[in-house]
Amino acid sequence: MKRFDEPILTAFSDLFVRCLENEGVEYVFGIPGEENIHIIDALYNSSTIRFVLVHHEQSASFMAEMYGRVTGKAGVCLSTLGPGAINLLLGTADANTDSSPLVAISAQVGLYRSYRETHQYVDLVSMFKSVTKWSSEIKLPETMPVMVRKAFKISQTERPGACYLAIPEELEKTTIRKEIQPLHVSRVYPGSPSESQLLRAKDLLRNSRNPIVLAGHGAARSDSQQALVKFAEHTNVPVATTFMGKGVFPDDHPNSLGTVGFMHHDYVNFGFDRADLLLCVGYDMQEFDPIKINPNDDKQIIHISTHPAEVDAHYTVTVGIQGDMSQTLLELTKGIARKETDIANSCKIQSLLRKELEYGKQSESFPVKPQRIVYDIRKALGNKDIGLVDTGALKMWMARLYPTYCPNTCLISNGLSTMSFALPGAIGVKMAKPGDKVLAATGDGGFLMLGNELATAVREKVPIVVLIWEDQSYGLIKWKMDTEFGHHSGVDFKNPDFVKYAESFGAKGYRVKKTQDLLPSLIDALADNKSVSVITCPVDYSENIKLTKRLGEISDFQ
Repeated sequence: MKRFDEPILTAFSDLFVRCLENEGVEYVFGIPGEENIHIIDALYNSSTIRFVLVHHEQSASFMAEMYGRVTGKAGVCLSTLGPGAINLLLGTADANTDSSPLVAISAQVGLYRSYRETHQYVDLVSMFKSVTKWSSEIKLPETMPVMVRKAFKISQTERPGACYLAIPEELEKTTIRKEIQPLHVSRVYPGSPSESQLLRAKDLLRNSRNPIVLAGHGAARSDSQQALVKFAEHTNVPVATTFMGKGVFPDDHPNSLGTVGFMHHDYVNFGFDRADLLLCVGYDMQEFDPIKINPNDDKQIIHISTHPAEVDAHYTVTVGIQGDMSQTLLELTKGIARKETDIANSCKIQSLLRKELEYGKQSESFPVKPQRIVYDIRKALGNKDIGLVDTGALKMWMARLYPTYCPNTCLISNGLSTMSFALPGAIGVKMAKPGDKVLAATGDGGFLMLGNELATAVREKVPIVVLIWEDQSYGLIKWKMDTEFGHHSGVDFKNPDFVKYAESFGAKGYRVKKTQDLLPSLIDALADNKSVSVITCPVDYSENIKLTKRLGEISDFQ
């Protein structure tokens, strides 16, 4: 007979899932293991969370990362202990360096044996600590709701990033007092900018001759496009973006300078060469080395963000403004007259970029030139459709040339610059944005790393399109070797038949046999909102060295 003073208990795993529901989690990406089956079972019984089974934990972390990047809500990935948790590490680190909110969760060996050498034990908290904002282990059942709330709050607070929680195997199958409940969820908003710093920034802006705005990933995260456009039009200041900031300032705007971050001195760099003042909005130093835009440390810098600037010898901040970025930009327009900046230089840069795309449009040679692939992708996708660009030579071409008009519609990893994220990441993005067309652009090397996730996309009925730029080598490294040594080694490989590979998973396969095949294949695949599609397109990367040579011959625009 039950005593009246005995506590009413609930399953730890059930409450854990309720805590995730409380955070608004829609998907958990992962793989079950012996030590997390109670949580998996609790997820199965959830009415609001869908567990998405993947084929590699690394893919789960990329799916969660890209879900978090396009929604602003922490994506969640789950694994068992030991090897499963280790496989979560790469996408977790990529999310942290790319400032995407993510919560990684794994099982861990029981507390009763973690103090000694034991089967499958790795100090996971220490391992994740170096690649997260916060890493911890739930050791007492009663602390779990607080720790879950803390992980989500930290991961989603600007600057966003990754958090990690370990759950010892005996906890997931234990019970917890029923009065312990999920915590209230509240959002943290950025504050107003400092008046004194605004005044200092306005003085710098008034006295500068050639100011330039650099808009980074933080500007995209904070949805600052409208404020950036108003600032540029009011002040007549040109705007460049980082790779990860693409789209936060429309590439078809007269003040657009394009994208900076290419490994060589590109057209946009000439605009920075002449600048005497940099207004860096939401720029994180992990996006690229500031030596590319301030090699002599002779420019004054206004850093506008929600958090303090990282500084180095080429990023010595003159004025730092912390607070809401849109509000800061709008405040900076007050009392500032329209400046006589060198917008003609912006027009020349735009013209050179358009000329490269026009060259691609006109080219019908085969294999397909990178410029033509970029042109056809832009033609096939709507302005708000989403493309994920994997790391490799294709990233350089897409980042430089792909016209982007809305934030978070050209997704590039440039903090960790991780290969293979695009295919699994596209699954996470499509699940977050089911009404948008989603294209994963990847090299054949990156695709072969996690191509098995086609099975996940087919099983889960997630209609993405994968475009493989096929050159049977690690093209970016070949480019680097050919530039430095005049030859390359250790970068070439053979591919399977990608069309048959796709079809073996139940996906559609398209093979581009002539240049004119590419655009119709893209249009057909993107229009099919029921199938997963893979398009393999041979690419002519002889254009890489030609581009390097052409840029090296430009000394100035005068």
